[in-house]
Amino acid sequence: MNRKVTTATTDTIITPNPKKQKLGQLLLREGSITEDQLRIALREQKNTPDLLIGQILTDMGFVTDSIIRDALSQNTGQKSVDLSQAVLDAESIQIVPQDLARRHIVLPLSYEKDKNHLTLAMADTFNIIVLDQIRAKIGGNLQITPILASEDEILSVIEQVYGFDLSIDGILHEIETGELDFESLQSEDKGYSHPMVRLVNALLADAVQQGASDIHFEPEEAFLRIRYRIDGVLRQVRSLHKSYWPAMVVRLKVISGMDIAESRLPQDGRISLSLVGRSIDFRVAAQPTTHGENVVLRILDRKKGIVPMENLGLSRDNLSLLQICLSRPEGIILVTGPTGSGKTTTLYSVLNHMNTEEVNIMTMEDPVEYPLPMIRQSSVNESVKMGFGEGIRSMMRQDPDIILIGEIRDEITAEMSFRAAMTGHQVYSTLHTNSAIGSIPRLLDIGIVPDLIAGNLIGVISQRLLRKLCSRCKKEIEATDLDRKLLGVSKHTGPLKIYQHSGCSECDGQGYKGRTSIIEILKISNELDDLISRRASTQEILKVALTQGFRPLADDACRRVLDGTTSMEEISRVVDLTNRLVD
Repeated sequence: MNRKVTTATTDTIITPNPKKQKLGQLLLREGSITEDQLRIALREQKNTPDLLIGQILTDMGFVTDSIIRDALSQNTGQKSVDLSQAVLDAESIQIVPQDLARRHIVLPLSYEKDKNHLTLAMADTFNIIVLDQIRAKIGGNLQITPILASEDEILSVIEQVYGFDLSIDGILHEIETGELDFESLQSEDKGYSHPMVRLVNALLADAVQQGASDIHFEPEEAFLRIRYRIDGVLRQVRSLHKSYWPAMVVRLKVISGMDIAESRLPQDGRISLSLVGRSIDFRVAAQPTTHGENVVLRILDRKKGIVPMENLGLSRDNLSLLQICLSRPEGIILVTGPTGSGKTTTLYSVLNHMNTEEVNIMTMEDPVEYPLPMIRQSSVNESVKMGFGEGIRSMMRQDPDIILIGEIRDEITAEMSFRAAMTGHQVYSTLHTNSAIGSIPRLLDIGIVPDLIAGNLIGVISQRLLRKLCSRCKKEIEATDLDRKLLGVSKHTGPLKIYQHSGCSECDGQGYKGRTSIIEILKISNELDDLISRRASTQEILKVALTQGFRPLADDACRRVLDGTTSMEEISRVVDLTNRLVD
């Protein structure tokens, strides 16, 4: 049963775990402690009744703070955070004063200004009195999300972060007035005390908060350029002196598990951190260049990476068509498009939609980007000869219902994928082509025979990502004759209003904020199967597909202009509209 406590400013909903049990018994059942250790701790508690059993067990060295934290999280049903992997938000530290954090043993993790929402690490997430006191002290209609953390971790981080600047400009000023200590960059104990560590953390946190998908550290001859890819477009955010880069690249290599002594060969790594109140992964790649190592981080935000299928931005017709394709019990569905077009997000959304207890879903990816519950996910590992082809063979012996292949790259992977589809499995994969129709000649070029494609290919999804106009500053204009022709709207329908970008503080002067997908879906019918088996040209296949209701990518892009989501300039950047000029 929920306990709902209402204050004058906002509501706090607390949902205790109905299966809550004593902490000692839970630790014993999980094998974290022995019966003797629990008996000793309980006896000690009789002598010191003010101490909690978890504190006694950690003081005696029977368990670690992280074990107690995770056990409490499971016992109460509350989310928990490992503060040793957390990167804090400078603004949230400024909001909660140090004396307040110490007195109540709380730690601000992130603050969303537009929502007036604070994420707070607490040792006791059910302490309503503390939450109310924090709201009263800070004021305003503040919303607080409490997350469980161990008391010792909170007190330790409070000692580290308060008194040190966490803003990028403040850290840069601090570095300019002191000398760098390269050895301490590898020390996890001084995570917040060393300014270079805080600078790297602050840049990662800033990129996530700005909604970036990639961070580029690009050394030039005299300076270091830092760029974020936001809404698919690179944007320079900082230029630092070249002397900063050696220490920064050491720190990035340390936390991503790379070899700091190797700078002549490309390296790959991975970082997992708690940023802005949630778990964020980074895929890191270092590449030697003329002026030093170029490092690019791909931001893998699970919250953004797994989207409900209904929120992919599909038109009603395309959503219905996709659901029809998914209802087929066996066969292969391909998702095509260039790098960064949202193929992985679409596939994960489909898998999440299909994910139930009745089916066994298995994936082979390079690498696994977003862990999904109940789905058996594996990564390609060429060092042990575990490629896509070998992975598919292995998965076929695991009794799967649905198989995801990260990418069809060669004949072996393609043939194994179609063989899996022939043997009664649903198979999903990606392919690098420019259009849905173009996937047919691409498969033939790889070496798949037409008879294998026909009858096994359910459908092909091709997609791109468009920037959305900022809803606050977009400007209404009247469509020109050229716009009308491209949009397929007759001159005789009266005035046609469309929108163009402008720029304001909300969108950082870009005129665009956020992205949406445009999609074309080619459903393979019996007639198209016949054309494929006869090696018909792409023009023949396209002609028949259009008569069966196929809507090209350009049509979906124009729909997004007509409904005010984006501009003509944006769709012209992403989609080839020249064919629409032909009479």
